[in-house]
Amino acid sequence: MIKGVSHRIIVVKSPNRLFEEAIFIIRDDVFSDKGADSAAVIKEARRAANSYVKSLPCERGRIFSKLPAPFFVAAGAAATGIAWLAMRLCGV
Repeated sequence: MIKGVSHRIIVVKSPNRLFEEAIFIIRDDVFSDKGADSAAVIKEARRAANSYVKSLPCERGRIFSKLPAPFFVAAGAAATGIAWLAMRLCGV
């Protein structure tokens, strides 16, 4: 069954590379009961989108994501060399 409903929505464009945009569906009673204007609703939508993006675990405190790729290549080569040397010295 298809129900025809008209909603007011706000689309917030994101500068973040994870999301292209956020879509907020506004409740019907916001403009009539609460007395909110459109600027306040847009400000609240942007605040909600920003707080969500800031709360993502992949964006906070990741030390290894800031290191360049050649560092990981060198670290892997060093670990392989140490493992090989240890095996040679132990006679395995």
